[in-house]
Amino acid sequence: MIRGFLGSLLVVAAIAALAQDKSAPAAATDAKHRPGFQTAPPASSTARPASVRDGQHDFDWEFGNWHTHLWRLKQPLSGSNEWVEYDGTTVVRKIWEGRANMVELEVDGPTHIEALNLRLYNPETHKWSLNFASSKGGTLGTPTVGEFKNGRGEFFDQEDFNGRTVLVRFIISDIKTESCKFEQSFSTDGGKTWEANWIAIDTRVNK
Repeated sequence: MIRGFLGSLLVVAAIAALAQDKSAPAAATDAKHRPGFQTAPPASSTARPASVRDGQHDFDWEFGNWHTHLWRLKQPLSGSNEWVEYDGTTVVRKIWEGRANMVELEVDGPTHIEALNLRLYNPETHKWSLNFASSKGGTLGTPTVGEFKNGRGEFFDQEDFNGRTVLVRFIISDIKTESCKFEQSFSTDGGKTWEANWIAIDTRVNK
């Protein structure tokens, strides 16, 4: 009789356990339909995308007239360290509410240099392209592309120079209200070392 009683207890316990297993999914399903129930999104979906810096007004500080003192390496990548100096003016004009600008350079030294630089901002890449042309050549050169970070602009391109492929770097630095510095360098080893060949210091002309 005791054996029969214990057997009945085991059967009842098994039925209760089975009922709990079946009720758990149903309870979870019912909970989803309760007011205020929200499923937690995956951790990856809650991460905020990194903000992209808007640089369309990076050159606003430069609009206006400047006095330019220029040093140019006479024979780049030749081993020579002979520099020549120029003096003149630079005028920077705003285009498209600052999303582009035009630089006009005119300096005198051993020769007379007239040049312009058309700078264009790409809102998709958030980078600037610097497009240089001289009155002697009459065409726009290879765009030098880059951006400003921490108050310093760095722009790069690859060009052919006297039959050699060179990496070009153009830096805008030391930016102040009344002055700034420009430096162009060439590299023949993929950017490991650089040789400067064009350095200009601009000082604002207040009219």
